[in-house]
Amino acid sequence: MTPAIICVMQIYFDCYPCALRQAVDASRMVGASTTQTKRIVLETLDILKELPEGATPPEIVAQIQKLVQEITGSNDPYSQVKQESTAKALSMLPELRKIIAASKDPFETAIRISIAGNIIDFGPKQDYDLWEIIEQALTSDLAVNDLPALRSQLTSEHSVLMLGDNAGEHVFDMLLVETLDMPVTYAVRGGPVLNDVTMEDARAIGLDKVAEVIDNGARVPGTVLPLCSQSFQERFKSADLILSKGMGNYESLSEVHAPIFFLFRVKCPVICTDIHAPLNSIVVKENRV
Repeated sequence: MTPAIICVMQIYFDCYPCALRQAVDASRMVGASTTQTKRIVLETLDILKELPEGATPPEIVAQIQKLVQEITGSNDPYSQVKQESTAKALSMLPELRKIIAASKDPFETAIRISIAGNIIDFGPKQDYDLWEIIEQALTSDLAVNDLPALRSQLTSEHSVLMLGDNAGEHVFDMLLVETLDMPVTYAVRGGPVLNDVTMEDARAIGLDKVAEVIDNGARVPGTVLPLCSQSFQERFKSADLILSKGMGNYESLSEVHAPIFFLFRVKCPVICTDIHAPLNSIVVKENRV
């Protein structure tokens, strides 16, 4: 199957202040000077004023994060928060493995825990208690429930391509990988952007021991196929089934013709409107393009 390179999730006006806030937050994380921060803000406004037709949120955020990196000289502004998120998630692993093992439906439980991990995001700013989020994910109804279709697809396919999202969240993804009785390829970003998972982050937790880990060749907080490496595009095209984690991947792939199931927590009003689901709900959404 050859995916069409079309993206429906274009920039909405509500995305503008969010993008600007992310620029300021990244500046503060690296201790940018007042002069540097002012330059970042002004040049971010220039980027927003000159948005090309059809631009998606992940593409714009990638431009802004590159700007922050260039002006401050920091290759990975979110390095410290990624390490903290990962350490917190790893501390929860033993208890989470017990929860999955004791569950009547380990697969669904692992899916829900993986989606709960999607709260670890420094794009849409949120304060949260991670254990509370997991408990909610384990007991809440799915606002979009294509889990039966996913379960059915998994019985007929031979391998899975999983698209990672945030560092820390990838710890919970590893639990899902461990429940899948088939080979899994786990795709990470091509380099640091926001708090998204990279090859270094994946290897640090041993994810490469339970799945083949590849990078998509792009420093974009999503999967914008034209920006990805040719090798990744070929893997994407040939995938039997794709599990796509997080809003950035949804924003960049929601109109691509491919066998995708989107797994994420709704953290933004724009996404609420797009998929007709409440804020803070969890979804398993089949791509029906």
